[in-house]
Amino acid sequence: MSPVWRQAWAALCLETSSPRILKRCPSLSRASWSSVTKLGVHTKPRMPPCDFSPERYQSLAYNHVLEIHRQHLSPVVTAYFQKPLLLHQGHMEWLFDSEGNRYLDFFSGIATVSVGHCHPKVNAAAQKQLGCLWHTSSVFFHHPIHKYAEELSALLPEPLKVIFLVNSGSEANDLAMLMARAHSKNTDIISFRGAYHGGSPYTLGLTNIRTYKTELLSGIGCQSTMCPDVFRGPWGGSHCRDSPVQTIRKCSCAPDCCQAKDQYIEQFKDTLNTSVSSSIAGFFAEPIQGVNGFVQYPKGFLKEAFELVRERGGVCIADEVQTGFGRLGSHFWGFQTHEVLPDIVTMAKGIGNGFPMAAVVTTQEIAKSLAKCVFHFNTFGGNPMACAIGSAVLEVIKEERAQENSQEVGTYMLLKLAKLRDEFDVVGDVRGKGLMIGIEMVQDKMSRRPLPREEVNQIHEDCKDMGLLVGRGGIFSQTFRIVPPMCVTKPEADFAVEVFRSALIKHMERRAK
Repeated sequence: MSPVWRQAWAALCLETSSPRILKRCPSLSRASWSSVTKLGVHTKPRMPPCDFSPERYQSLAYNHVLEIHRQHLSPVVTAYFQKPLLLHQGHMEWLFDSEGNRYLDFFSGIATVSVGHCHPKVNAAAQKQLGCLWHTSSVFFHHPIHKYAEELSALLPEPLKVIFLVNSGSEANDLAMLMARAHSKNTDIISFRGAYHGGSPYTLGLTNIRTYKTELLSGIGCQSTMCPDVFRGPWGGSHCRDSPVQTIRKCSCAPDCCQAKDQYIEQFKDTLNTSVSSSIAGFFAEPIQGVNGFVQYPKGFLKEAFELVRERGGVCIADEVQTGFGRLGSHFWGFQTHEVLPDIVTMAKGIGNGFPMAAVVTTQEIAKSLAKCVFHFNTFGGNPMACAIGSAVLEVIKEERAQENSQEVGTYMLLKLAKLRDEFDVVGDVRGKGLMIGIEMVQDKMSRRPLPREEVNQIHEDCKDMGLLVGRGGIFSQTFRIVPPMCVTKPEADFAVEVFRSALIKHMERRAK
Protein backbone atom coordinates (compact mmCIF):
# COMPACT_ATOMS: atom_id res chain seq x y z
CA MET A 1 0.00 0.00 0.00
CA SER A 2 1.52 3.34 -1.04
CA PRO A 3 2.10 6.10 1.58
CA VAL A 4 -0.74 8.18 0.09
CA TRP A 5 -3.32 5.41 0.49
CA ARG A 6 -1.96 4.38 3.86
CA GLN A 7 -2.18 7.99 5.04
CA ALA A 8 -5.78 8.27 3.87
CA TRP A 9 -6.69 5.03 5.64
CA ALA A 10 -4.97 6.11 8.85
CA ALA A 11 -6.89 9.38 8.85
CA LEU A 12 -10.20 7.51 8.68
CA CYS A 13 -9.76 5.20 11.64
CA LEU A 14 -8.06 5.39 15.04
CA GLU A 15 -7.35 2.58 17.41
CA THR A 16 -7.86 2.28 21.17
CA SER A 17 -5.30 3.93 23.41
CA SER A 18 -3.65 0.67 24.49
CA PRO A 19 -0.82 -0.53 22.25
CA ARG A 20 -1.65 -4.10 23.36
CA ILE A 21 -5.08 -4.19 21.69
CA LEU A 22 -4.97 -4.87 17.98
CA LYS A 23 -8.66 -4.61 17.05
CA ARG A 24 -10.22 -1.73 15.13
CA CYS A 25 -12.48 0.93 16.53
CA PRO A 26 -15.22 2.94 14.78
CA SER A 27 -13.88 5.67 12.55
CA LEU A 28 -13.34 9.15 13.96
CA SER A 29 -13.19 12.45 12.12
CA ARG A 30 -10.13 14.69 12.11
CA ALA A 31 -11.88 17.01 14.55
CA SER A 32 -12.51 14.09 16.87
CA TRP A 33 -8.80 13.22 16.74
CA SER A 34 -7.90 16.69 18.02
CA SER A 35 -10.50 16.66 20.77
CA VAL A 36 -9.58 13.17 21.96
CA THR A 37 -5.94 14.09 22.45
CA LYS A 38 -6.91 17.11 24.56
CA LEU A 39 -9.47 15.50 26.88
CA GLY A 40 -7.10 15.51 29.79
CA VAL A 41 -3.46 15.44 30.70
CA HIS A 42 -3.61 11.74 31.63
CA THR A 43 -5.56 10.56 28.59
CA LYS A 44 -3.35 8.39 26.40
CA PRO A 45 -3.16 9.61 22.84
CA ARG A 46 -5.02 7.18 20.59
CA MET A 47 -2.79 5.02 18.47
CA PRO A 48 -3.44 5.11 14.71
CA PRO A 49 -4.61 1.87 13.07
CA CYS A 50 -2.44 -0.86 11.63
CA ASP A 51 -3.67 -3.33 9.00
CA PHE A 52 -1.39 -6.11 10.26
CA SER A 53 -1.69 -8.68 13.04
CA PRO A 54 1.53 -10.28 14.33
CA GLU A 55 2.04 -13.97 14.87
CA ARG A 56 1.87 -15.17 18.45
CA TYR A 57 5.28 -15.20 20.13
CA GLN A 58 6.27 -18.80 20.97
CA SER A 59 10.00 -18.68 21.62
CA LEU A 60 12.28 -18.10 24.64
CA ALA A 61 10.74 -16.84 27.87
CA TYR A 62 11.66 -13.25 28.74
CA ASN A 63 13.59 -14.15 31.91
CA HIS A 64 15.51 -16.81 29.99
CA VAL A 65 16.45 -14.20 27.40
CA LEU A 66 17.77 -11.94 30.17
CA GLU A 67 19.84 -14.78 31.60
CA ILE A 68 21.32 -15.73 28.22
CA HIS A 69 22.16 -12.08 27.59
CA ARG A 70 23.86 -11.79 30.97
CA GLN A 71 25.95 -14.91 30.51
CA HIS A 72 26.80 -14.98 26.82
CA LEU A 73 26.44 -11.57 25.17
CA SER A 74 28.43 -8.35 25.47
CA PRO A 75 28.36 -6.82 28.97
CA VAL A 76 28.28 -3.33 27.44
CA VAL A 77 24.86 -1.91 28.30
CA THR A 78 23.23 -0.68 25.09
CA ALA A 79 19.55 -1.63 25.57
CA TYR A 80 17.01 1.12 26.15
CA PHE A 81 14.60 1.15 29.11
CA GLN A 82 14.61 -0.29 32.62
CA LYS A 83 12.92 -3.39 31.26
CA PRO A 84 14.40 -3.86 27.78
CA LEU A 85 11.90 -4.64 25.02
CA LEU A 86 11.94 -8.14 23.53
CA LEU A 87 10.85 -7.44 19.97
CA HIS A 88 9.18 -10.17 17.96
CA GLN A 89 7.92 -8.86 14.63
CA GLY A 90 7.85 -5.76 12.46
CA HIS A 91 5.60 -4.39 9.76
CA MET A 92 6.38 -1.12 7.96
CA GLU A 93 6.50 1.58 10.69
CA TRP A 94 5.24 -0.78 13.42
CA LEU A 95 7.00 -3.10 15.87
CA PHE A 96 5.49 -5.80 18.10
CA ASP A 97 7.03 -7.21 21.26
CA SER A 98 6.83 -10.69 22.73
CA GLU A 99 3.73 -9.74 24.75
CA GLY A 100 1.83 -8.51 21.71
CA ASN A 101 2.28 -4.78 22.43
CA ARG A 102 2.37 -2.58 19.34
CA TYR A 103 4.76 0.36 18.98
CA LEU A 104 5.18 3.10 16.42
CA ASP A 105 8.85 2.90 15.50
CA PHE A 106 10.35 6.38 15.23
CA PHE A 107 13.97 5.22 15.51
CA SER A 108 14.15 2.64 12.70
CA GLY A 109 16.85 0.50 14.27
CA ILE A 110 19.09 3.60 14.55
CA ALA A 111 18.08 5.25 11.27
CA THR A 112 18.44 1.98 9.38
CA VAL A 113 14.97 0.82 8.31
CA SER A 114 14.41 3.20 5.41
CA VAL A 115 11.28 1.95 3.60
CA GLY A 116 9.59 -0.04 6.37
CA HIS A 117 10.06 -3.20 8.41
CA CYS A 118 9.62 -6.30 6.26
CA HIS A 119 8.50 -4.24 3.27
CA PRO A 120 6.73 -6.75 0.97
CA LYS A 121 8.71 -5.79 -2.14
CA VAL A 122 12.05 -5.99 -0.34
CA ASN A 123 11.00 -9.28 1.29
CA ALA A 124 10.06 -10.72 -2.12
CA ALA A 125 13.41 -9.71 -3.63
CA ALA A 126 15.28 -11.28 -0.70
CA GLN A 127 13.29 -14.52 -0.89
CA LYS A 128 13.79 -14.78 -4.66
CA GLN A 129 17.56 -14.31 -4.36
CA LEU A 130 17.70 -16.64 -1.36
CA GLY A 131 16.41 -19.43 -3.57
CA CYS A 132 18.88 -18.64 -6.34
CA LEU A 133 22.34 -17.70 -5.05
CA TRP A 134 23.51 -16.51 -1.63
CA HIS A 135 27.22 -15.98 -1.92
CA THR A 136 30.15 -16.18 -4.31
CA SER A 137 32.66 -13.48 -3.22
CA SER A 138 34.13 -11.07 -5.74
CA VAL A 139 36.39 -13.67 -7.40
CA PHE A 140 33.32 -14.50 -9.51
CA PHE A 141 30.86 -12.22 -11.27
CA HIS A 142 27.14 -12.27 -10.50
CA HIS A 143 24.55 -10.01 -12.10
CA PRO A 144 22.99 -8.51 -8.90
CA ILE A 145 26.18 -6.57 -8.11
CA HIS A 146 26.42 -5.14 -11.63
CA LYS A 147 22.74 -4.25 -11.68
CA TYR A 148 23.01 -2.51 -8.34
CA ALA A 149 26.21 -0.65 -9.23
CA GLU A 150 24.55 0.77 -12.33
CA GLU A 151 21.44 1.83 -10.37
CA LEU A 152 23.36 3.43 -7.49
CA SER A 153 25.86 5.25 -9.69
CA ALA A 154 22.98 6.82 -11.62
CA LEU A 155 21.91 8.55 -8.39
CA LEU A 156 25.26 10.26 -7.83
CA PRO A 157 26.72 13.22 -9.73
CA GLU A 158 29.86 13.10 -11.84
CA PRO A 159 32.61 12.20 -11.14
CA LEU A 160 31.37 10.03 -8.21
CA LYS A 161 30.91 6.82 -10.20
CA VAL A 162 33.20 4.13 -8.71
CA ILE A 163 31.57 1.95 -6.05
CA PHE A 164 33.16 -0.24 -3.37
CA LEU A 165 30.58 -2.41 -1.61
CA VAL A 166 31.19 -3.35 2.03
CA ASN A 167 29.07 -4.42 5.01
CA SER A 168 28.74 -1.59 7.57
CA GLY A 169 29.17 2.11 8.06
CA SER A 170 32.32 1.67 10.15
CA GLU A 171 33.80 -0.49 7.42
CA ALA A 172 32.88 2.08 4.76
CA ASN A 173 34.54 4.89 6.71
CA ASP A 174 37.59 2.71 7.38
CA LEU A 175 38.00 2.31 3.64
CA ALA A 176 37.38 6.01 2.99
CA MET A 177 40.17 6.91 5.43
CA LEU A 178 42.52 4.59 3.58
CA MET A 179 41.48 6.09 0.24
CA ALA A 180 42.09 9.64 1.46
CA ARG A 181 45.57 8.79 2.67
CA ALA A 182 46.47 6.72 -0.38
CA HIS A 183 45.40 9.49 -2.77
CA SER A 184 46.81 12.50 -0.89
CA LYS A 185 49.96 10.75 0.37
CA ASN A 186 49.25 12.53 3.65
CA THR A 187 48.13 11.30 7.08
CA ASP A 188 46.14 13.90 9.04
CA ILE A 189 42.35 13.70 8.86
CA ILE A 190 40.00 16.21 10.49
CA SER A 191 36.49 15.57 11.87
CA PHE A 192 34.07 17.53 14.03
CA ARG A 193 33.74 17.24 17.79
CA GLY A 194 30.51 15.38 18.37
CA ALA A 195 31.01 13.36 15.17
CA TYR A 196 30.34 9.65 14.95
CA HIS A 197 32.01 7.87 12.03
CA GLY A 198 32.23 4.34 13.42
CA GLY A 199 33.42 2.16 16.26
CA SER A 200 36.27 0.24 14.60
CA PRO A 201 39.84 0.81 15.85
CA TYR A 202 40.56 2.96 12.78
CA THR A 203 37.40 5.08 12.77
CA LEU A 204 37.42 5.65 16.54
CA GLY A 205 39.95 8.38 15.79
CA LEU A 206 37.30 10.23 13.77
CA THR A 207 34.54 9.66 16.35
CA ASN A 208 34.56 12.46 18.92
CA ILE A 209 32.01 11.51 21.56
CA ARG A 210 33.36 10.57 24.97
CA THR A 211 31.19 7.46 25.31
CA TYR A 212 32.99 5.86 22.38
CA LYS A 213 36.51 6.95 23.23
CA THR A 214 39.03 4.51 24.67
CA GLU A 215 42.24 4.75 26.67
CA LEU A 216 43.80 2.32 24.21
CA LEU A 217 45.79 3.47 21.20
CA SER A 218 43.53 3.90 18.14
CA GLY A 219 42.82 6.22 15.25
CA ILE A 220 46.31 7.68 14.82
CA GLY A 221 46.51 10.81 12.68
CA CYS A 222 43.00 12.10 13.43
CA GLN A 223 42.31 15.61 14.69
CA SER A 224 39.04 17.11 15.95
CA THR A 225 37.76 20.60 15.26
CA MET A 226 34.93 22.66 16.76
CA CYS A 227 31.45 21.56 15.74
CA PRO A 228 29.55 24.54 14.29
CA ASP A 229 26.51 23.90 16.46
CA VAL A 230 24.29 26.98 16.22
CA PHE A 231 22.22 26.00 19.28
CA ARG A 232 24.82 24.84 21.81
CA GLY A 233 27.96 26.42 20.36
CA PRO A 234 29.23 29.95 21.08
CA TRP A 235 27.61 31.43 17.95
CA GLY A 236 24.25 30.99 16.33
CA GLY A 237 21.15 32.89 15.41
CA SER A 238 17.74 32.87 13.82
CA HIS A 239 18.70 32.34 10.15
CA CYS A 240 21.55 29.80 10.37
CA ARG A 241 20.05 26.42 9.57
CA ASP A 242 18.67 24.77 6.47
CA SER A 243 15.54 23.76 8.35
CA PRO A 244 11.89 24.83 8.67
CA VAL A 245 12.70 25.48 12.35
CA GLN A 246 15.47 27.80 13.55
CA THR A 247 17.02 28.21 16.99
CA ILE A 248 15.46 30.57 19.52
CA ARG A 249 18.75 32.48 19.61
CA LYS A 250 18.46 35.90 18.01
CA CYS A 251 20.91 37.63 15.72
CA SER A 252 21.15 40.74 13.55
CA CYS A 253 22.25 38.86 10.44
CA ALA A 254 20.44 39.21 7.17
CA PRO A 255 18.89 35.91 5.99
CA ASP A 256 21.63 35.47 3.36
CA CYS A 257 24.58 36.49 5.56
CA CYS A 258 25.50 34.38 8.61
CA GLN A 259 28.04 35.81 11.03
CA ALA A 260 28.01 32.55 13.01
CA LYS A 261 29.21 30.70 9.91
CA ASP A 262 32.11 33.13 9.58
CA GLN A 263 33.07 32.68 13.25
CA TYR A 264 33.06 28.89 12.97
CA ILE A 265 35.12 29.05 9.77
CA GLU A 266 37.74 31.01 11.71
CA GLN A 267 37.86 28.15 14.23
CA PHE A 268 38.28 25.67 11.37
CA LYS A 269 41.16 27.75 9.99
CA ASP A 270 42.72 27.77 13.45
CA THR A 271 42.67 23.95 13.48
CA LEU A 272 44.33 23.88 10.06
CA ASN A 273 46.99 26.34 11.22
CA THR A 274 47.82 24.77 14.58
CA SER A 275 46.79 21.12 14.89
CA VAL A 276 47.69 19.37 11.62
CA SER A 277 50.58 19.39 9.19
CA SER A 278 50.71 21.81 6.30
CA SER A 279 49.33 19.11 3.97
CA ILE A 280 46.45 16.90 5.09
CA ALA A 281 44.72 13.75 3.91
CA GLY A 282 41.11 14.79 4.31
CA PHE A 283 38.08 16.01 6.20
CA PHE A 284 35.08 13.89 7.25
CA ALA A 285 31.66 15.45 7.82
CA GLU A 286 28.15 14.15 8.30
CA PRO A 287 25.72 16.49 6.47
CA ILE A 288 23.76 16.46 9.74
CA GLN A 289 25.45 14.95 12.78
CA GLY A 290 23.71 11.71 13.74
CA VAL A 291 24.73 10.34 17.13
CA ASN A 292 25.31 13.86 18.45
CA GLY A 293 21.59 14.56 18.23
CA PHE A 294 21.03 15.70 14.63
CA VAL A 295 23.10 18.85 14.90
CA GLN A 296 22.94 21.15 11.85
CA TYR A 297 25.67 23.53 10.75
CA PRO A 298 25.27 27.11 9.49
CA LYS A 299 24.38 27.36 5.82
CA GLY A 300 27.49 27.76 3.69
CA PHE A 301 29.89 26.36 6.29
CA LEU A 302 30.72 23.08 4.56
CA LYS A 303 31.25 24.82 1.21
CA GLU A 304 33.97 27.06 2.68
CA ALA A 305 35.45 24.23 4.77
CA PHE A 306 35.76 21.99 1.70
CA GLU A 307 37.64 24.75 -0.15
CA LEU A 308 40.08 25.14 2.75
CA VAL A 309 40.70 21.39 2.93
CA ARG A 310 41.42 21.13 -0.80
CA GLU A 311 43.88 24.03 -0.53
CA ARG A 312 45.84 21.80 1.89
CA GLY A 313 45.86 18.83 -0.50
CA GLY A 314 43.10 16.95 1.31
CA VAL A 315 39.97 15.22 0.04
CA CYS A 316 36.47 15.82 1.36
CA ILE A 317 34.38 12.90 2.60
CA ALA A 318 30.61 13.06 3.14
CA ASP A 319 29.41 10.48 5.64
CA GLU A 320 25.86 9.75 4.42
CA VAL A 321 25.37 6.70 6.66
CA GLN A 322 22.32 8.29 8.35
CA THR A 323 21.39 11.13 5.99
CA GLY A 324 21.33 9.43 2.59
CA PHE A 325 18.65 7.83 0.39
CA GLY A 326 16.10 10.63 0.53
CA ARG A 327 15.67 10.87 4.31
CA LEU A 328 16.23 14.65 4.32
CA GLY A 329 13.40 15.16 1.86
CA SER A 330 14.61 18.04 -0.28
CA HIS A 331 17.50 16.04 -1.76
CA PHE A 332 18.50 12.40 -2.14
CA TRP A 333 21.92 12.99 -0.52
CA GLY A 334 22.66 15.20 2.45
CA PHE A 335 25.72 16.77 0.82
CA GLN A 336 23.44 18.22 -1.87
CA THR A 337 21.69 20.32 0.79
CA HIS A 338 25.03 22.07 1.42
CA GLU A 339 25.68 22.67 -2.29
CA VAL A 340 28.99 20.80 -2.16
CA LEU A 341 30.49 17.95 -4.17
CA PRO A 342 32.55 15.55 -2.03
CA ASP A 343 35.47 13.48 -3.31
CA ILE A 344 34.24 10.40 -1.42
CA VAL A 345 30.78 9.46 -0.15
CA THR A 346 30.15 6.72 2.42
CA MET A 347 26.73 5.17 2.96
CA ALA A 348 25.13 2.35 4.98
CA LYS A 349 22.07 1.79 7.22
CA GLY A 350 19.12 2.76 4.96
CA ILE A 351 20.91 1.38 1.90
CA GLY A 352 19.67 -2.15 2.77
CA ASN A 353 16.61 -1.38 4.94
CA GLY A 354 18.25 -3.28 7.79
CA PHE A 355 20.21 -5.85 5.78
CA PRO A 356 24.00 -5.57 6.40
CA MET A 357 25.23 -3.49 3.49
CA ALA A 358 27.32 -0.38 2.91
CA ALA A 359 29.21 1.39 0.16
CA VAL A 360 31.98 3.85 -0.58
CA VAL A 361 31.60 5.88 -3.78
CA THR A 362 34.46 7.91 -5.22
CA THR A 363 36.13 9.10 -8.39
CA GLN A 364 38.14 7.03 -10.89
CA GLU A 365 41.26 8.95 -9.89
CA ILE A 366 40.95 8.20 -6.16
CA ALA A 367 39.96 4.58 -6.83
CA LYS A 368 43.14 4.12 -8.88
CA SER A 369 45.23 5.64 -6.08
CA LEU A 370 43.82 3.05 -3.69
CA ALA A 371 44.50 0.21 -6.15
CA LYS A 372 48.15 1.28 -6.40
CA CYS A 373 48.46 1.31 -2.61
CA VAL A 374 46.68 -1.86 -1.52
CA PHE A 375 45.00 -4.98 -2.91
CA HIS A 376 41.52 -4.22 -1.55
CA PHE A 377 39.32 -7.27 -1.18
CA ASN A 378 36.09 -7.91 0.72
CA THR A 379 34.64 -11.41 1.14
CA PHE A 380 31.03 -10.43 1.83
CA GLY A 381 30.84 -6.94 0.34
CA GLY A 382 28.47 -6.83 -2.62
CA ASN A 383 27.16 -10.35 -2.11
CA PRO A 384 24.12 -11.38 -4.22
CA MET A 385 21.69 -11.13 -1.30
CA ALA A 386 22.75 -7.61 -0.34
CA CYS A 387 22.68 -6.35 -3.92
CA ALA A 388 19.23 -7.80 -4.66
CA ILE A 389 17.90 -6.18 -1.50
CA GLY A 390 19.66 -2.89 -2.28
CA SER A 391 18.05 -2.79 -5.73
CA ALA A 392 14.62 -3.45 -4.23
CA VAL A 393 15.10 -0.62 -1.72
CA LEU A 394 15.95 1.83 -4.50
CA GLU A 395 12.85 0.72 -6.42
CA VAL A 396 10.60 1.25 -3.40
CA ILE A 397 12.07 4.70 -2.67
CA LYS A 398 11.25 5.73 -6.23
CA GLU A 399 7.89 3.99 -6.68
CA GLU A 400 6.45 5.01 -3.31
CA ARG A 401 7.93 8.52 -3.43
CA ALA A 402 9.62 8.00 -0.08
CA GLN A 403 11.82 11.07 -0.47
CA GLU A 404 8.81 13.27 -1.17
CA ASN A 405 7.01 11.73 1.81
CA SER A 406 10.00 12.53 4.00
CA GLN A 407 9.83 16.15 2.93
CA GLU A 408 6.07 16.49 3.45
CA VAL A 409 5.60 14.54 6.67
CA GLY A 410 8.94 15.64 8.14
CA THR A 411 8.24 19.33 7.64
CA TYR A 412 4.72 18.87 9.02
CA MET A 413 6.08 17.18 12.16
CA LEU A 414 8.93 19.66 12.65
CA LEU A 415 6.50 22.57 12.73
CA LYS A 416 4.26 20.78 15.22
CA LEU A 417 7.20 19.93 17.47
CA ALA A 418 8.37 23.55 17.32
CA LYS A 419 5.09 24.48 19.03
CA LEU A 420 6.02 22.13 21.90
CA ARG A 421 9.35 23.94 22.18
CA ASP A 422 7.43 27.19 22.59
CA GLU A 423 5.13 25.58 25.17
CA PHE A 424 7.68 23.80 27.40
CA ASP A 425 10.80 25.42 28.84
CA VAL A 426 12.62 22.06 29.00
CA VAL A 427 12.48 21.72 25.21
CA GLY A 428 15.50 23.78 24.24
CA ASP A 429 15.72 23.11 20.53
CA VAL A 430 13.84 21.40 17.73
CA ARG A 431 15.84 20.92 14.56
CA GLY A 432 16.29 18.81 11.50
CA LYS A 433 15.24 18.28 7.95
CA GLY A 434 12.86 15.77 6.42
CA LEU A 435 12.48 12.71 8.64
CA MET A 436 15.62 13.40 10.67
CA ILE A 437 14.53 15.43 13.69
CA GLY A 438 16.22 16.24 16.98
CA ILE A 439 14.55 17.46 20.19
CA GLU A 440 17.13 18.72 22.66
CA MET A 441 16.12 18.74 26.31
CA VAL A 442 17.46 21.41 28.68
CA GLN A 443 17.01 22.46 32.28
CA ASP A 444 15.85 25.83 30.99
CA LYS A 445 16.14 27.78 27.76
CA MET A 446 18.22 30.55 29.28
CA SER A 447 21.13 28.39 30.47
CA ARG A 448 20.75 25.62 27.85
CA ARG A 449 22.24 23.22 30.39
CA PRO A 450 21.33 19.62 29.47
CA LEU A 451 18.37 18.11 31.27
CA PRO A 452 19.72 15.49 33.72
CA ARG A 453 19.92 12.02 32.21
CA GLU A 454 17.56 10.45 34.77
CA GLU A 455 14.84 12.97 33.82
CA VAL A 456 15.34 12.35 30.10
CA ASN A 457 15.21 8.62 30.83
CA GLN A 458 11.78 8.96 32.42
CA ILE A 459 10.38 10.94 29.49
CA HIS A 460 11.78 8.23 27.23
CA GLU A 461 10.07 5.52 29.29
CA ASP A 462 6.77 7.41 29.22
CA CYS A 463 6.87 7.65 25.42
CA LYS A 464 7.49 3.91 25.21
CA ASP A 465 4.64 3.16 27.60
CA MET A 466 2.30 5.13 25.32
CA GLY A 467 3.45 3.16 22.27
CA LEU A 468 6.13 5.41 20.75
CA LEU A 469 9.78 4.40 20.28
CA VAL A 470 12.31 7.18 19.75
CA GLY A 471 16.10 7.27 19.95
CA ARG A 472 18.60 9.19 22.05
CA GLY A 473 21.67 11.21 21.15
CA GLY A 474 23.89 14.08 22.15
CA ILE A 475 27.06 14.33 24.22
CA PHE A 476 24.97 13.98 27.39
CA SER A 477 22.24 11.77 25.87
CA GLN A 478 19.98 14.82 26.19
CA THR A 479 18.47 14.78 22.69
CA PHE A 480 15.63 12.65 21.38
CA ARG A 481 16.26 11.43 17.86
CA ILE A 482 13.29 10.95 15.54
CA VAL A 483 14.05 8.96 12.38
CA PRO A 484 11.00 6.87 11.42
CA PRO A 485 10.80 4.69 8.32
CA MET A 486 10.10 6.93 5.34
CA CYS A 487 6.62 5.40 4.90
CA VAL A 488 5.28 7.16 8.00
CA THR A 489 2.05 9.20 7.65
CA LYS A 490 0.77 12.52 9.00
CA PRO A 491 -1.75 10.89 11.40
CA GLU A 492 1.15 8.88 12.83
CA ALA A 493 3.17 12.09 13.16
CA ASP A 494 0.18 13.62 15.01
CA PHE A 495 0.16 10.65 17.38
CA ALA A 496 3.91 10.96 18.03
CA VAL A 497 3.63 14.67 18.80
CA GLU A 498 0.72 14.10 21.19
CA VAL A 499 2.60 11.28 22.94
CA PHE A 500 5.61 13.52 23.38
CA ARG A 501 3.41 16.33 24.68
CA SER A 502 1.79 13.96 27.21
CA ALA A 503 5.22 12.78 28.35
CA LEU A 504 6.33 16.40 28.82
CA ILE A 505 3.22 17.17 30.88
CA LYS A 506 3.98 14.17 33.12
CA HIS A 507 7.54 15.42 33.46
CA MET A 508 6.40 18.87 34.53
CA GLU A 509 4.05 17.33 37.08
CA ARG A 510 6.92 15.30 38.54
CA ARG A 511 9.02 18.47 38.70
CA ALA A 512 6.25 20.33 40.51
CA LYS A 513 6.21 17.67 43.23
